[in-house]
Amino acid sequence: MPEEEVGRVYSERKVAFAAQLKGLIANNKHVLIISADNVGSQQMHLVRAELRKGAAKAEILMGKNTMIKKVIRTYATETGDASYNRLADLCRLNVGLVFTNDDMGTVKEILEKNKIVAAAKAGAAAQCDVHLPAGPTGLEPTQTSFFQALGIATKINKGSIEIISAVQLCKEGEKVGPSEAVLLTKMGVKPFAYGLVVKNVFSEGAVLSPAVLAITNDDIVKVVQAGIARIAAVGLATGFPCAPAIPHLIANAFKNMVAVCLETEVTFKEAEKMKDIIANPDKYAGAAPAAGAAPAAGGAAPAAKAPEPEEEAEEDMGFSLFD
Repeated sequence: MPEEEVGRVYSERKVAFAAQLKGLIANNKHVLIISADNVGSQQMHLVRAELRKGAAKAEILMGKNTMIKKVIRTYATETGDASYNRLADLCRLNVGLVFTNDDMGTVKEILEKNKIVAAAKAGAAAQCDVHLPAGPTGLEPTQTSFFQALGIATKINKGSIEIISAVQLCKEGEKVGPSEAVLLTKMGVKPFAYGLVVKNVFSEGAVLSPAVLAITNDDIVKVVQAGIARIAAVGLATGFPCAPAIPHLIANAFKNMVAVCLETEVTFKEAEKMKDIIANPDKYAGAAPAAGAAPAAGGAAPAAKAPEPEEEAEEDMGFSLFD
């Protein structure tokens, strides 16, 4: 804890916690801020164990937000790195800190995959829409009052309560009422799954959304390739010799030079073969059947009949280009 607070004495437990937190901050580049709502101690133990032996190593630290904030702000002052104050600002409500130097996406997967199915709790926000289907509920007729309180139409069939038509009991994002929670518990319905949820990411002084952890190297490559293609297109359209457009400009220039050589007596080494093909077509005719034989052997449709539909379409147009 801060040494400047001379008049205050901290317990050994708090001093040890502060030293542990400072060590984790100093030795790890990434911090994931997690929400631990409705997560039990046994579930937390399983997550910690998997993080120790998993593909990505990480350590979870839970504690009082006031103490965590104080230690982080003290560390920011001692190191002169004010960016850690952003990390302190993220310590609100029931959260914990996960420190790692490994791939944050892998750590996030380990944290969020360990979920436990649980019953609905009164006052908690519904994770999803909850519907009760029409049909028998298995409850005795003496418990119709629970359905009447929620306005659910029922009838007694073969000694048990039966719901006449399907009804939506909870809506995603809204708080679960006490009557809904009691009814779901009596019916043995556990609609929700609770686990650790990554709320924010603090990496090398920047606060990021957890959505960035889903970005893969392939996604980055695709975005870069799309950007390069746009730059090349602008360079080709304007004639500006930017780096992405240069290979295309060179190829186009070569095509133009070959075209000039074909129309004049001027020649150069790379264009001689093209001129020879045009001047002596019989010399290269033997390669044409061989190229066409491969598709025929593979069972493909004959390519020679492809132009026939075009000729028929031109006849149906009703006019001639020479009229």
